[in-house]
Parts: sequence; C-alpha cells; structure tokens
Amino acid sequence: MEHARAIKSADELDLMKWSIRVCEAAMARIYEHSIPGVTENELWAHLHFENARSGGEWLETKLLTVGPRTNPWYQECSDYVCREGDLLSFDTDMIGPYNYCADLSRSWTIGHVPMTAKQREYYSVALDQIAHNVGILKAGMSSREFNEKSWRIPEKYQARRYSLAMHGVGMADEWPSVPLHLDFARAYDCVFEENMVMCVESLVGEADGRECVKLETQVAIGPNGAERLDSFPWETI
Repeated sequence: MEHARAIKSADELDLMKWSIRVCEAAMARIYEHSIPGVTENELWAHLHFENARSGGEWLETKLLTVGPRTNPWYQECSDYVCREGDLLSFDTDMIGPYNYCADLSRSWTIGHVPMTAKQREYYSVALDQIAHNVGILKAGMSSREFNEKSWRIPEKYQARRYSLAMHGVGMADEWPSVPLHLDFARAYDCVFEENMVMCVESLVGEADGRECVKLETQVAIGPNGAERLDSFPWETI
C-alpha cells in the first residue's frame, strides 16, 4: 500500500499544492509576527490559525523553537520569550485542507535583523545541501545512486545532523525514507519515479554551538527532474 501511495495523481498534486499555499500563508503570518517579546507558542499559533480557517486538519508536531532552544533540534515550542537577533527555526508538518501534508522548514532572525556570521554560515551550508540534493534527484534514480551523489555534510556539523536526506510525503510523511549518507547503512532500496513527492531536508549546527538552522522543501519528481512545489523565499544572506 505504501508503495502504491508514493505515486501521486494529478488531482492529488493539485490538492497538495493547495495545502502548501495555505501553509505558506501561515508562514507569512509567523514571519510578520517574529518580533521581540512574543513566545514560541504564540508564533506556532499562527500556523494553527491559518490552517483552521482554510479548512485544514491538524499538525503532526510542534517543532518551532528560537535561539538556544533550536540546539539540539526536536524540542517543541514553549513559553520561551523571543529576543531580537535570536534564530527562529521551525518544521510545519501541517495536514492541511483535503488531508494533504505541507512539510516545510524555514529559519530567520527575530526582528529580521541581519544574521550573525555564525548564523549566516549555518544558513549557507543548509541551503547548499538543499540545492544540491534537489538538483540531482530524478526519475529512475535508485536510492543508492542518490546516496552516492548526495551532498556530504562537513565533519563539524555531523553531531547535529538531521538523520534523513529526504522522505516521501502525501497525506502525512510517507515512504520512502532516505537516510543521510552517514546513516545510509540502515536504508532500504527504492527507485524514484515520476509523480513521487519528496521532502528534502537540512539541519545545520554544531554540538557546542548556540543555534541550528532547519530548512526543508517539498518537490515533485517530473520528467526533467525535481520541481519545487513551495515558493516561500529563502533568506537573503
């Protein structure tokens, strides 16, 4: 069943694109309200609000953290009060209208002040990973071929790496799941086909660092490679 669900029909892709548009409207609300003095919970509420008012369903996680709470990743949002210059990182995992998932991640600074040198470093590295892995993904490629050609994470970021390079998505996170190259020994074989939808991931930080950058984009595999379904802009660094 999970293999059959991996190939999306034209109607499914249309519904998923609508969920992504709703998610991006919510991300815009989070962006607008990313000011000093708000809490993580208040920022996360904007995702709930936009999803609910558009007929969406639910959120799989509460992965929005700020400043030192971004490192290590996988803490959930809290009453932490945001400070100017703190790095905000989040992962939507939003089950939107018609039950289709929008799984997007972004990072930016509270108050939208210029990033510090270290924040810019992390962001640039994360963006390189996303761009490289989206660029090589194509129909007919095996997971092993993808792994061999995939972006290699520098040693100093390995302790805080995200365990997945990418994963399938539909009505939630779905098959296939492709580990990062360092963790690929536990992978299973698969072949990517047209109309599969994948979420390409990056998490960059250091074990002794203050913050982590989390980025993720959602792509459909077409005849000419992977096409991004989301359009919410990356930060200018």
